[in-house]
Amino acid sequence: MLRKRPKLYKKYMKIKKNDNVIVIAGKDKGKTAKVLKAFPKDNLIVVEGVNMKKKHQRATKSNSKGQIVEKPLPVHVSNVMLVEGKKRVRVGKKLIGEKMVRVSKKTGKEI
Repeated sequence: MLRKRPKLYKKYMKIKKNDNVIVIAGKDKGKTAKVLKAFPKDNLIVVEGVNMKKKHQRATKSNSKGQIVEKPLPVHVSNVMLVEGKKRVRVGKKLIGEKMVRVSKKTGKEI
């Protein structure tokens, strides 16, 4: 399914499913969207409306027509940044009580 990548990064991914992110590199630079899926082992995420690929789908039944379907492909985590409000934010971890929580480096607020 996914191509094996060299293990250069830690297995902790700071971006998770349903986060709002902005693309900071590539052909879709500047787009803001929601994360649909995350692949922590490969450091990849699927972002809504980013890195779209057209797939030609064959007709399955005798009476149905073939069609072209657009599908989002994974993007590397290093090419996106978390968005808080309208500004992009770096993410850190903080111990609150007995739980580790993701925190905005700029404001210190919990994400």
